[in-house]
Amino acid sequence: MSNESKKKHNGRRYDKEFRLAAIKLVTEQGYSPKQAAISLGVHANTLQYWMKIYGKAKEQEAETMESLRLRLKELEKQNQRLVLEKEILKKATAFFAKEQG
Repeated sequence: MSNESKKKHNGRRYDKEFRLAAIKLVTEQGYSPKQAAISLGVHANTLQYWMKIYGKAKEQEAETMESLRLRLKELEKQNQRLVLEKEILKKATAFFAKEQG
Protein backbone atom coordinates (compact mmCIF):
# COMPACT_ATOMS: atom_id res chain seq x y z
CA MET A 1 0.00 0.00 0.00
CA SER A 2 1.27 3.41 -0.89
CA ASN A 3 1.04 6.50 1.29
CA GLU A 4 -1.56 7.97 -1.08
CA SER A 5 -3.99 5.08 -0.50
CA LYS A 6 -3.59 5.35 3.28
CA LYS A 7 -4.59 9.01 3.21
CA LYS A 8 -7.87 9.35 5.14
CA HIS A 9 -8.86 12.91 4.21
CA ASN A 10 -8.49 15.32 1.37
CA GLY A 11 -5.91 17.38 3.24
CA ARG A 12 -8.27 20.21 4.14
CA ARG A 13 -8.73 21.18 7.73
CA TYR A 14 -11.87 22.96 8.86
CA ASP A 15 -12.01 25.16 11.92
CA LYS A 16 -14.64 24.74 14.61
CA GLU A 17 -16.67 27.73 13.39
CA PHE A 18 -17.00 26.19 9.92
CA ARG A 19 -18.03 22.85 11.41
CA LEU A 20 -20.67 24.42 13.64
CA ALA A 21 -22.01 26.48 10.74
CA ALA A 22 -22.25 23.31 8.66
CA ILE A 23 -24.19 21.58 11.44
CA LYS A 24 -26.55 24.55 11.71
CA LEU A 25 -27.44 24.10 8.04
CA VAL A 26 -28.88 20.72 9.01
CA THR A 27 -30.27 21.46 12.46
CA GLU A 28 -31.64 24.96 11.90
CA GLN A 29 -31.98 25.54 8.14
CA GLY A 30 -33.65 22.25 7.21
CA TYR A 31 -30.95 20.91 4.89
CA SER A 32 -30.40 17.18 4.81
CA PRO A 33 -26.87 16.18 5.85
CA LYS A 34 -26.16 15.13 2.26
CA GLN A 35 -27.43 18.44 0.80
CA ALA A 36 -25.43 20.48 3.29
CA ALA A 37 -22.29 18.45 2.67
CA ILE A 38 -22.57 18.86 -1.10
CA SER A 39 -23.19 22.60 -0.86
CA LEU A 40 -20.14 23.01 1.40
CA GLY A 41 -17.89 20.68 -0.58
CA VAL A 42 -17.32 18.19 2.23
CA HIS A 43 -18.02 14.49 2.33
CA ALA A 44 -21.42 13.57 3.82
CA ASN A 45 -19.77 11.16 6.28
CA THR A 46 -17.55 13.99 7.49
CA LEU A 47 -20.56 16.19 8.21
CA GLN A 48 -22.33 13.33 9.99
CA TYR A 49 -19.21 12.79 12.09
CA TRP A 50 -19.15 16.47 13.04
CA MET A 51 -22.83 16.27 13.98
CA LYS A 52 -22.08 13.27 16.17
CA ILE A 53 -19.20 15.00 17.96
CA TYR A 54 -20.67 18.47 18.38
CA GLY A 55 -24.19 17.17 18.99
CA LYS A 56 -22.92 15.40 22.11
CA ALA A 57 -21.15 18.55 23.21
CA LYS A 58 -24.44 20.45 23.02
CA GLU A 59 -26.19 17.78 25.10
CA GLN A 60 -23.44 17.92 27.69
CA GLU A 61 -23.56 21.71 27.71
CA ALA A 62 -27.33 21.65 28.25
CA GLU A 63 -26.92 19.11 31.03
CA THR A 64 -24.27 21.28 32.60
CA MET A 65 -26.48 24.37 32.39
CA GLU A 66 -29.32 22.51 34.11
CA SER A 67 -27.02 21.28 36.88
CA LEU A 68 -25.71 24.84 37.30
CA ARG A 69 -29.26 26.15 37.65
CA LEU A 70 -29.99 23.56 40.33
CA ARG A 71 -26.76 24.40 42.13
CA LEU A 72 -27.64 28.11 41.99
CA LYS A 73 -31.02 27.43 43.61
CA GLU A 74 -29.35 25.39 46.36
CA LEU A 75 -26.82 28.14 47.02
CA GLU A 76 -29.53 30.81 47.08
CA LYS A 77 -31.45 28.81 49.70
CA GLN A 78 -28.30 28.31 51.74
CA ASN A 79 -27.48 32.02 51.49
CA GLN A 80 -30.97 32.99 52.63
CA ARG A 81 -30.67 30.64 55.63
CA LEU A 82 -27.26 32.04 56.57
CA VAL A 83 -28.48 35.64 56.34
CA LEU A 84 -31.38 34.75 58.65
CA GLU A 85 -29.03 33.03 61.11
CA LYS A 86 -26.74 36.07 61.06
CA GLU A 87 -29.67 38.37 61.87
CA ILE A 88 -30.73 36.13 64.76
CA LEU A 89 -27.18 36.13 66.15
CA LYS A 90 -26.98 39.94 65.87
CA LYS A 91 -30.23 40.30 67.80
CA ALA A 92 -29.14 37.77 70.42
CA THR A 93 -25.81 39.58 70.86
CA ALA A 94 -27.58 42.91 71.27
CA PHE A 95 -30.02 41.37 73.78
CA PHE A 96 -27.29 39.85 75.91
CA ALA A 97 -25.24 43.05 75.73
CA LYS A 98 -28.21 44.95 77.22
CA GLU A 99 -28.63 42.31 79.92
CA GLN A 100 -24.96 42.58 80.88
CA GLY A 101 -24.91 46.35 80.98
